[in-house]
Amino acid sequence: MHKNILLENVDKIHTTEMGVGRIQKNLGISEEPVSYCISKLKQENSSVTKEGKNYYVNVDDCIITINSSSFTIITAHKK
Repeated sequence: MHKNILLENVDKIHTTEMGVGRIQKNLGISEEPVSYCISKLKQENSSVTKEGKNYYVNVDDCIITINSSSFTIITAHKK
């Protein structure tokens, strides 16, 4: 259910300038973090939970935190 909401609003998912660096550093990636996180969300094995005002995308070895009202990727980190 939560995953469907994110997938229906995938075009609204974004991050802040500060978020870009934080996500890249936390996940150890050099690629553009928004498309990276969206590709993780779209994987069959990803699961999404909602706690308070945030969605948590749990996939592979990382957890991605997305604000539920603005669809901003707040942070992402390895488990």
